[in-house]
Amino acid sequence: MSKLRIVFMGTPDFAAAVLKEVAAWEGGEVVAVYTQPDRPAGRGKKLKASATKELALELGYPVYQPKNFRDDADVQALAALEPDVLVVAAYGLLLPQRVLDIPKLGPYNVHGSLLPQYRGAAPIQRAVMNGDRVSGVTIMKMEAGLDSGPMLLQLAVSIEPEDTAGTLFDTLAEHGAKVMVSALGMIAEKRLAFVPQNEELVTHAAKIAPEEEWIDWSMDAKRIHNIIRGLTPAPGAKSTLRIEGKEDLALRLEPGQPVDQDANAAPGTVLGMDGDALLVACGSGAYRVTALRPAGKSTMSAKDFFNGRLRGLSAPYGVLGGK
Repeated sequence: MSKLRIVFMGTPDFAAAVLKEVAAWEGGEVVAVYTQPDRPAGRGKKLKASATKELALELGYPVYQPKNFRDDADVQALAALEPDVLVVAAYGLLLPQRVLDIPKLGPYNVHGSLLPQYRGAAPIQRAVMNGDRVSGVTIMKMEAGLDSGPMLLQLAVSIEPEDTAGTLFDTLAEHGAKVMVSALGMIAEKRLAFVPQNEELVTHAAKIAPEEEWIDWSMDAKRIHNIIRGLTPAPGAKSTLRIEGKEDLALRLEPGQPVDQDANAAPGTVLGMDGDALLVACGSGAYRVTALRPAGKSTMSAKDFFNGRLRGLSAPYGVLGGK
C-alpha cells in the first residue's frame, strides 16, 4: 500500500502535538505544513512563529503561511502538492469549499470536544468555564460549515476537578493525536463509517472576548472558580484591586478554592488572609485566592502579596472589580 500524501494544517501547541504523531505514522508522508502567519508577541512585539511552524521546520517540512485562501495562487499551490488527505488541527482559518475539495480522500479535522457540543474556536476553555465533567476529541470529515461535518471517531476524556484549560488542552492534544492516527489508518484502508451530527444538540464555543477575562465577583464562588480555571493559563483571569486613596492595581488570578461560607460583605471585598490565601467575598460564598500576578510583576503567593501590599491597612483590604 502506498503511503498517504498528507498536508497538515494547524497553529498552536495542540496542533503541534498532532503533527508530531502524524509525522511518526508509517502509513503516511507529510508533504507540507500550513500554519498561520507569524504574529507579534511579547513586550517587544517581535514576530513569533507558531508552535506548529517551529516543529515543522525542525522536522524539515516545507511551511506555507497564507493569510487566507482568497488568492487563487494559494489554492493552486495547495493543489500542486496533490494531497490525499488534509489533516487539520486548530488551524484558525475557515477553509473554503474549493480548498476542501482538493484532497483526493478528503479533509479531516481533530476537534477538542465531543461534537456536536462546543463547535467553534474555544471548546476546551468553554468546557472548563462551564464546569463540565467530561470533554473529548472528535475526528470529523470537514465541510464548509463550522465544525459541522460527519464524525468518524470520538474519544471521551474526564475533566478532573483540578484541571485548567491548559492541563485539559495537553490531555486532549495527546489523545487527539493518537485518535487522528487511528483515523488515518481507517482512511487508508477505506474502513469508513460516518455518523452525522445531531443538529438539535449543537452548542457553540465562541472565542473568549476580552471583557470575559474580567471576573464578576457577584457570581457564585464555584462559578468564579470554574471561570478562572477555564481562563488559565491564557488569556488569564483578571481583576482590579481598588483601595481608597491608592492607585488601582490590575491583577491576574491563578486558580484557588471556592468556599461555601457566607462572607457577609459586598462582592469583591478582600476580607483578609485565610491561612495562605486572600479571602474574597462573592455573590454567594467566598473565594480563596492563593496566587496572583500584579501588573508588571511575576506571579507570587497571596501571602507575599499581602505582606508587600496590604499589611498595615485596616480590614477590609479593598475591593476587587472589573477594569
